[in-house]
Amino acid sequence: MSTYVNRAGLQVDGRLADFIEGEAMAGLALDADAFWSGFAGLVAAYMPGNRELLDIRDRMQASIDDWHKQNGPVASDPERYIAFLKEIGYLEEEPDDFRVTTENLDPEIASISGPQLVVPVSNARYALNAANARWGSLYDALYGTDAISQDGNLAVGKGYNPERGAAVIAKAAAFLDEAFPLLGVKHSAVTRYGIAEGKLVIESQDGPVKLAYPESYAGYAEDDGKLRILLVHNGLHVELVIDAGHPIGATQPAHLADVIVESAISTIQDCEDSVAAVDAEDKVVVYRNWLGLMKGDLEDTFEKGGKSMTRRLNPERVYTAPDGAELTLKGRALLLVRNVGHLMATDAILDAEGEPIGEGIMDAMVTTLCAMHDLARRANSKTGSIYIVKPKMHGPTEVLFACNVFGEVEKILGLPANTIKIGIMDEERRTSANLKACIYAARERVFFINTGFLDRTGDEIHTSMEAGPVLLKDQIKAERWIQSYEDRNVTIGIACGLPGKAQIGKGMWARPDDMAEMMKQKIGHPKSGANCAWVPSPTAATLHALHYHEVDVSEAQKRRHNEPIPPLTDLFSMPVLDAAGLSAAQIQRELENNAQGILGYVVRWIDQGVGCSKVPDINNVGLMEDRATCRISSQAIANWLWHGVVTQDEVVATFTRMAKVVDEQNAGDPLYEPMESDPENSVAFQAALALALEGTSQPSGYTEPILHARRRQKKAGA
Repeated sequence: MSTYVNRAGLQVDGRLADFIEGEAMAGLALDADAFWSGFAGLVAAYMPGNRELLDIRDRMQASIDDWHKQNGPVASDPERYIAFLKEIGYLEEEPDDFRVTTENLDPEIASISGPQLVVPVSNARYALNAANARWGSLYDALYGTDAISQDGNLAVGKGYNPERGAAVIAKAAAFLDEAFPLLGVKHSAVTRYGIAEGKLVIESQDGPVKLAYPESYAGYAEDDGKLRILLVHNGLHVELVIDAGHPIGATQPAHLADVIVESAISTIQDCEDSVAAVDAEDKVVVYRNWLGLMKGDLEDTFEKGGKSMTRRLNPERVYTAPDGAELTLKGRALLLVRNVGHLMATDAILDAEGEPIGEGIMDAMVTTLCAMHDLARRANSKTGSIYIVKPKMHGPTEVLFACNVFGEVEKILGLPANTIKIGIMDEERRTSANLKACIYAARERVFFINTGFLDRTGDEIHTSMEAGPVLLKDQIKAERWIQSYEDRNVTIGIACGLPGKAQIGKGMWARPDDMAEMMKQKIGHPKSGANCAWVPSPTAATLHALHYHEVDVSEAQKRRHNEPIPPLTDLFSMPVLDAAGLSAAQIQRELENNAQGILGYVVRWIDQGVGCSKVPDINNVGLMEDRATCRISSQAIANWLWHGVVTQDEVVATFTRMAKVVDEQNAGDPLYEPMESDPENSVAFQAALALALEGTSQPSGYTEPILHARRRQKKAGA
């Protein structure tokens, strides 16, 4: 049970109050009484509006449900559907052409294109790994993944495989040939990389060699007997490590021991979809780790390979530039923080009436407070900005509400206006349909728009619940509305002046073990004009970074300038399923696939408090799962149940069978609690089943209300 303390009329969980006053405010020129008084005023002023926004969502959904009951799918009359959405205020008036005016942006946002990581900030080790993923070994990334074939003589094996090592070195050399070509020879023919009087020296057996583009040479450093040569291309740096004493360098004529690639340019430290934070105890862990990142003192000690290791933030990297001046580059990704959306309330703080306050309002206040420690240090943001990604907003009014909350937080904390920048997750249907107006509402703060196709699909299913049975998940991926959604995000972002001012991002690669396929497919993101895209690991960031050497994103954006924006009729074009065309086996297979995915994710969320993890699918392929993927699967089953494609008995029976499969997949986890033996008393099983059986009644199809309630039940020992 929580013990509350009174702060300016707010009832604050004592653990949270102690953290804020004893840790987050320590060293800041802030008065605690003024802080709490301002916080109480913020809650009183904005909670009524927060609740009204949620009521508007419900009223609009009820109207859309009624429309479909009377008219069927959108395809029956798309123009009439669009007119109806305008009538109920779902579609808002589009603003005249404009360009965003966001200021004080770091180059990682404004000018550098590259991979973006998303990591649960609740896990200190993962948070540190992601922050330090700014630089990664290309040799390690290639050797340890299927980016290079693992068949036959190239298998990884237990010890070092020289044939695989040779393939890695050849692949890295081919990358250098593309990004940093030499005149007359390939990098594989180089016998020496060196520095003479500050100048780069390259030699082959036939004599001196020059870079085709001399401006690619950016500097060098010498330490511990190693020479580190810095190159730059498309705004991204690559470091050649020359070390004759290294086991790999010793075998190479030029002693090239590694190729270090500038990788994760930015990292979202996530308080939302990838965490399982359901009460004040959990939120303090989230906030404390974010505070440690902002103060620069976060560290984590853990056991690996029988040894104790301590992870800390990497220092900056220092070189000598070609003109002899000192050149300092960041050793860490630019850190952004993702707050929660407008939906959930938290009893970590109760308002003057004893009601839980909006968790998003609490996040805005506390994550900004923590980030103030960096404003003096300028270690993360060199320009003095705080970057908050705001998810799950429905339309421009909700975006404006978030911006106004940020403005009030700035006043309370004494920050200059627009210190807090906002990243708009384009992952809800009403935001996609009104994207230009959403960007306009945040035109002085916006630093990021991003397509989150997973949540976006979940919202598409829920919004159109009454239209008819939803397609199979694999069919949805190929639908016209998905491509329209992705194209509209980029073309509208470009038209609103985001290039040079903000990131245009793309969603996650969900198969962390399938790097070969990622390297084939994810190059489509920079080619589309997106200057960042999500990856599931530091290794994936290193590999995906190669795409930004292959593609000049600024040129891709210029090519798309003035490209026609796909019409709303395309965006609203998802058809319904002809269930009669499916066999019983196809229906059962889809049901099993969705049920297994839900169970595999939810059991870790409920029993262990793990908000994001690699979960084996029904074919034992590891997939990165978070609440967004769970939202799709649960809404898909709820839709089929609603339209009679499957029965409740079939759903329950399938979940019971799949629980045994998930139990077997997790047999090696000592913390795992089996579900199949006693599903009635398994909180995790009942939570997973509720997501499907109660999916139609969940607000916007979100999973949070059920997951939070069941996790709290589990924590209470019920």
